[in-house]
Amino acid sequence: MERSSVDLVDVLAFVRVVETGAFTRAAERMGISKSILSRRVARLEEQLGAKLLMRTAQGASPTDIGQAYFERASNILVELDAAQEIVAEQATQVAGPIRLTAPLSFGTQYLAPALAEFAKAYPKVELDISFEDRTVDLVGGGYDLAVRIGTLADSALVARRIAPVSKVALATPAYLDQHGRPDHPRDLVHHDILLYSGEQWRFRVGDKWEYVRGRPLLRANNGEMLREAALAGLGICILPNFIAAPNIGSGILEPILLDYPLEESGLYAVMPPGRSTTARVRALVEFLAARFGPDPAWDPCWEEEKRWGVDGPAGRATRTAKSS
Repeated sequence: MERSSVDLVDVLAFVRVVETGAFTRAAERMGISKSILSRRVARLEEQLGAKLLMRTAQGASPTDIGQAYFERASNILVELDAAQEIVAEQATQVAGPIRLTAPLSFGTQYLAPALAEFAKAYPKVELDISFEDRTVDLVGGGYDLAVRIGTLADSALVARRIAPVSKVALATPAYLDQHGRPDHPRDLVHHDILLYSGEQWRFRVGDKWEYVRGRPLLRANNGEMLREAALAGLGICILPNFIAAPNIGSGILEPILLDYPLEESGLYAVMPPGRSTTARVRALVEFLAARFGPDPAWDPCWEEEKRWGVDGPAGRATRTAKSS
């Protein structure tokens, strides 16, 4: 078999089946019938002399050799797409599909309206969006872009920091009236605490970081769940400001231990190698950077002061003045 005999559309059909997990969804995404797509995949398998997909009643999944072929073929298609966009860029066009994944809480509260605005500004871009809290395999899942929050591990992915993400410890005023307001992180040992699954609390005390423990009452993998538990008066939780800010502003939740900073993380745009070279992905990343960075609108006034170095009695006086 000559390699040139492989039809790129057949390869694309196979890649779309792996990305979507089903022939029907892949056919819809390509705008062809399921029978035509199935014939194209079968022809590719015949030409390669290997079974690439396991077909089931629920859909399709790649075999071991199919997964290896998918990872390489999908990167080649992305590079080809990027090459084609060089021509499109000369005509200042931003067009084509973007498959994006983002965490649920941030996605629904902040990213959804931003993406709607982006789609309006770039009507030739086709957005395929998934909000979920698990960390997905961008290459294996066929994603062009992920919005992630936290501290990123070293990897071959391309990442751009969009904005800082600060966190705050807080509880209802009623809970604090009943159980006392902690003056120092070590006082948390006497309190009921509400935790992200797998989370450890670490505060900056002087020139070092200190881990603290409380009485774990509830664990959850979702910030809204922790916020609702805190609003019910169950205890103290730590939330990112983008979740906590509206309830802080209304006085329903009260921030505590503001003189002991929590570890700051970041909001990142993360892309597989090659995706960041496409005009449409670059346009979306630049849009998100302008929308959310460098100083997020959801941060309370004291976070802005800490970032600009306002501290001590003068900083606290400024906080009082701003909040009054």
